[in-house]
Parts: sequence; C-alpha cells; structure tokens
Amino acid sequence: MPKQKSWFSSVSSKVRPLFLELVVYSFFINILALVIPLFVLQVYNRVVAFGNISTLQGLIAGVLIALLFDFLLRQIRSRLLQKAAMRIDISLGETVMKKFWALPLRIMESRPGVYWQGVFKDVDTVRNTIAGPPFLLLIDLPFAVVFIVLIFIIAEPIAWVFVSIVPVFILLALISGKLVGRASADEKKDQRSRDSLVGDMINSRGTVKALSLDAGIAPYWEDVQSTNIESAMKRGMTHDGFINLGTVFTLGTTAIITTFGALAIIDQQLSIGALIAANMLSNRVIGPFSQLVGAWKNFTAYKQSRDRLDEVMSLPVERTAETIQMNRPTGNLVLEKVSFKYIENGEFVLENLSAKFAANAVHMIMGPNGGGKSTLIKLMKGLYLADQGRILIDGADITQFTRKQLTNWIGYVPQETVLVDGTIKENISGKRDYITDEEIIAVCTKVGIHKTITDYPDGYATNVGEAGRSLSGGVRQRIAIARALIGEPPILIFDEPSASLDRFAEIQLKGLLQSLSECCTIIVVSHSPVLLGVTSYLHLLDKKNIIISGPKDEVLQALEKRPKNEAPVEKSDVNGSARVGV
Repeated sequence: MPKQKSWFSSVSSKVRPLFLELVVYSFFINILALVIPLFVLQVYNRVVAFGNISTLQGLIAGVLIALLFDFLLRQIRSRLLQKAAMRIDISLGETVMKKFWALPLRIMESRPGVYWQGVFKDVDTVRNTIAGPPFLLLIDLPFAVVFIVLIFIIAEPIAWVFVSIVPVFILLALISGKLVGRASADEKKDQRSRDSLVGDMINSRGTVKALSLDAGIAPYWEDVQSTNIESAMKRGMTHDGFINLGTVFTLGTTAIITTFGALAIIDQQLSIGALIAANMLSNRVIGPFSQLVGAWKNFTAYKQSRDRLDEVMSLPVERTAETIQMNRPTGNLVLEKVSFKYIENGEFVLENLSAKFAANAVHMIMGPNGGGKSTLIKLMKGLYLADQGRILIDGADITQFTRKQLTNWIGYVPQETVLVDGTIKENISGKRDYITDEEIIAVCTKVGIHKTITDYPDGYATNVGEAGRSLSGGVRQRIAIARALIGEPPILIFDEPSASLDRFAEIQLKGLLQSLSECCTIIVVSHSPVLLGVTSYLHLLDKKNIIISGPKDEVLQALEKRPKNEAPVEKSDVNGSARVGV
C-alpha cells in the first residue's frame, strides 16, 4: 500500500530527528539506572563488610551526581516528547483535515457522522501512542539486554534462573495482546453504535421533545447502552486480569530469585550484596515486560486507529490542482445524457437526463417529492459526479475543475440552512479574511437583511449559536442567500429558497432573483407561485428525467392542453424553441 506509507512517512519525517534524540537520551538514562544496583552491591560488599566509611562517602557523592544527571536527562526527554507530540498533532491533524475536505460528498455521505468523528479521535490515539509512554516503553525494552548482562556479571549462579523466567512474560504479553485487542475491537464497535444514537438524539432533540418520542427511544437506548457496558466490562476484566497476572508473576520472580540466591549464598557462590543488586536489576528487566502486558490495549487501539486512517487516506479525492486559470464563465449550463445512482448495483435516480440552462435567466425546476430534484442540483454543483454523461459550463466539462473553482462560479443555497457557530459576519464570509466588509454589506443589502442585522445589539458580530439556532428560520435563510452571493458567481442554485420566508420576504426574494438574472444564471428548485412569476424557463422533473422543459408560458400552456392520464411523448430543450410532448 504505497499511498498509505507515503502519507504517514510525510508525517513521521517531521519528528524523526526528535525520536533519534529520544533514543540517545533514553540510552544514557538506562545506563544511569545501573548506578543504584551497583551502589547497593558496593555498600554491602565493601562498606558493610569492612566498615569503610570513606568508601561510603565516595559512593554517596557519585550517586548524587548520577541522580542529578538522571533528573536533567529525564526532563530533557520529557520536553522532547512533548515537542514531538505537538508536531505530530499539527502535521497529522492538518493532513487528515485536508484529506477529509478533499473527499467527494458522495463518499462523505456513505459513512455515518460518528465514523468521521472517530477518524479525528484516531488522530489523538496515534499521537498519544507514538509520542507518549507506549513509545518510551518500546525504547526501554531493548535495554533489558544490558541489565541481563550485568546480572550475569555480578550474580551468575542465579542469572540462568532469571533468564528462564523472561520468556514467560513475553508469552504473557503476546497472549494478552491478542485477547485484549479482540475485546477492545468489540468495545469500540459498540461505542460507535452508542455514539451514533446519541448524535441522532441530539440532532433531532427538538422533534423528539415536541412529539414525546423519548418513550419509544428509551428501550432502544437501554439496549445499546447495556451492550456497550457489557463489552466494556468484558474488555476491562480481560485487561485487568492480565495486569494482575503480570503483577503476581513479578512478585513470584522476586521470590524465586531470592530463594535460589539464598541457596547460592549458603554455598558461598554469591554475596548478599550481589543478590540484592540482582533483584533490583531483575525488576528493571521484568518491569517493562510487565508494563507491556498492560500496554497492549494502547498498541491495539493504535493499530485500529492506523487502519482507519489508512483506509481514509486511500480514498479517492476530488481534483485539487488547477490545470488552467479560466475567466469568469458566462453561465451557460448544459447536461448531456446524465445518469446517476447512489448505490453501485442500485437503480438510477436520474437516467439519461439532458437539459440546457441559458445564461441571464431564471430557471425553475419543479417535480414531486423524491423525484431527484436535490440530487440534480448537487450534480450541477459538482458535489456528485455523474455515473454517465457529462455536465458542461460554457462548453467545458466541470470534472476538470477544482472544488474552489466550482465554488467561485456556482453559488448554492441548500434546502436545509445550517450555519456554523460564530458571528453573522463569519458565516457570510465563510471566515475568509480576504472578503471585505464592503462586500458583506453589499450582498446583505441585496438580500434585504442588512437593516435586520444592524438592528441587533451586536450587529454583524451577533453570534448565531449552534447551527444558527439563535436566529429565526427566515433570517438564517437570507444569511445563506447572502453567503451564496459572495464573489458574484455567474450561476446561482437555490433549493427551496422561500421555504422559511414569509410572503413579504418571498416577494423581496422574487425581486432579488429578477435583478440577479441580469448578470447570472438562476436555477431555483421550488413550487412557489410567487417565484414562478419571475421564472423565464420551467423544467418539470419526474420519473428520473426532465419530462417537459422550455419557456415558462409554453410549458404551462402544454400542461393545460395535456390530458390528465396521458404522459408526454417527447422531451424538450431549453433553448427557447422547446418541443413539448402533448
């Protein structure tokens, strides 16, 4: 998987020099860890045995110096680890964020919101593993060889006993990794189910409250929550069981080494100081392996997070590099035999659809609910890619353009107006610094919301609240329209723009569309009689296709003449000389 390696290596390359420094500092820290066991050995063998106080003084001075250096080295290592964590957090977070926004909308919608929340949590998991205690544990493990060699030097009679115990800890760590990993995966799966339900409840809290749906949700929540608790307890019991087993084995190792050491002392093959020092060194060896038993949860979580990030980073993205700079299009939009389906083996939502949307005119798309109107405008916006056929702007296929180019050329007001938590100004500008206050005021004045905003105590600095809930539906809708007008795109697409507007605001919108059509192509999905009055061309969408389209008056006349039970036999063009099936 070359793509996966390349994306992660680009992240890790920024911290690789720091990791090399961490290894060097860890080497000296582990070497200094030998000081205390050797100090104990010398105190028992030389100071206690011979009453040599001057030797004790020298040993104490040496230990104090070693401890001072040990403290300084550990402080430096901690600072390096924090620096590495910060770099990973910035680099990895930026990489994942860029990848996320480069994904096609179709892929984004194919996975639930809780999946994408989990992806950004995976960034924290990866950072905490490769720039945290688990990484230090892996660095310390190889230094166990140094301690084992020293045990052979100072206490050879019991060294073989100790070496025979080490494989038990390695085997315990491997078994715990497999079982704890499996339990952690089950827990993570159940957590995602619970988080998904929580997200749905929060997002629809108004509806749930208004209709008292909580009584029906409660049993389902209890079932999901109990399953999650059960899997968490299973994982916890498995993890804690291996932790406790590792602790017992560690204590047992001390008892076994002390027993064999006592026999060696009786046979005068070992000194008391050597036995005590060997016990201290054995703890330095066994400690990391015992920690490894408990740390498998972290490593398992890291592997699962890396797998998910690898999956995301391997997904195809939209075009991100501009091949050529083009002038502002005139706004002619053409669909040629476009077909689209959401599921690969499913039915087409739109099939063999052709239409023309002339520049400097208001086009209205009408059709039954579920007929594919919203899907069609997302295709025209470039949010979805057609499975067959193509969509052209001024004769150029839109697939050759980047998302930024299409956004500059095609403004979009979605049916569900969702604002981002922040000020009104930030929502209209999209938090883009290069958009001036004059531009913001100009579009708000066009939409007829400037006075409403300035009437607020904080004006354009008014916070819209979560998803814009601090504002009325009509104000949110007009802010969304103002946001779409920023940059004066040549094509403007409105999905039910008058849904949250009162009659007066709808009449204002009608006048706005009329004035905008002098320099823009306006495409409106609506059934509003008010907006129909300003429409130049009418397109009727039904049965996966545009069944009638053309100048508004011709289409309406054709519909009046058409028998109720007779379907149209011909599709029409939108070029001013439409043929209408009657």
